[in-house]
Amino acid sequence: MGPHRDNHPLMRAHAAVTVVALVAALMAPSAAAAQQTAARQGTVRTDTLWAQSLGVRKALTVYLPPSYGTSTRRYPLLVYLHGRGGNERDWTNAGLLHRTMDSLVSAGQPEAIIAMPDGDDGWYTTWASLPDAGCATDTVRREPAATYCVPWPHYDDYIARDIVAHLDGHYRTVGTRESRGIAGLSMGGYGALTLALAYPDVFAAAVSHSGVLSPRLRIGAAVTDSLRYGREMNELAAGVRHLWPSLRAVFGSDTLAWRGRDPALLAERLKARVARGEAQWPALRFDIGVDDTWTPQNRDLAASLRALGVAHEYTEYPGAHTWTYWKAHAAESLVFLLTRTGGKE
Repeated sequence: MGPHRDNHPLMRAHAAVTVVALVAALMAPSAAAAQQTAARQGTVRTDTLWAQSLGVRKALTVYLPPSYGTSTRRYPLLVYLHGRGGNERDWTNAGLLHRTMDSLVSAGQPEAIIAMPDGDDGWYTTWASLPDAGCATDTVRREPAATYCVPWPHYDDYIARDIVAHLDGHYRTVGTRESRGIAGLSMGGYGALTLALAYPDVFAAAVSHSGVLSPRLRIGAAVTDSLRYGREMNELAAGVRHLWPSLRAVFGSDTLAWRGRDPALLAERLKARVARGEAQWPALRFDIGVDDTWTPQNRDLAASLRALGVAHEYTEYPGAHTWTYWKAHAAESLVFLLTRTGGKE
């Protein structure tokens, strides 16, 4: 099955063929191009910061572009969010995002600083309740309770305020809304879009890869069904499948709390703010593999945005919920964000 594209009339048409050709070129570089790329590699480092919104110190992976150490210029800031069960090293260790960025720079794309924060399993939102007092450690990565079990789980403010302030304060970022973009995969895809919609003063563009983008959608419901969203907790539990324990802990046991964290509702609220001249609409893009569990949710959000008449891009590709898929499409999200934050058309 070929790519599916949401052809909304207000959508900024992305040059899909150009990006696909660029990705193909990156996958099979010539010897000369390989030498040039090797000579122009960025650096990856690990920071720690005090996250006031969480009440703990957190780790942060930072990519600095090839020219950072030899210039005095300022750079756009891109934030890349990991998925559930992941950490701040996922995008470099598993996704090789830094190498993809190096290759794009060698191909003529703008340089940027990339921040990859540790978001725990917090869904990049403010929790409906405080964490379980019995929380001990993150068993997936054996992170100690001192940094995993946060006392004040405001993971949205943590990204939009603490992380951005740390990068703006410690690195040569441009430091404006127009110079910032955000992206993520799975849980991080949800986070990227909801943060851009909730903090349009901070981010100018957002991309979701394989995101959980319509968490209230009932299993098997059509996008034309006016009753397609769960009204009882058991319907919500069935709809999010294996994510239920994680999402219930974060979103709570109140259907209104789930509705308040729904990307479609956040988009509706932001559209009203934009109409009043109070905010700007961020550039939005989301994609997913046709064999992914969350494809119906992505289609539902695309339908909701079309109904609202707001600009967005939505694409489906072959693939599933895997790093094979995310690595294959990381260059596309980088180009989308760089185009909108770094001045490259």
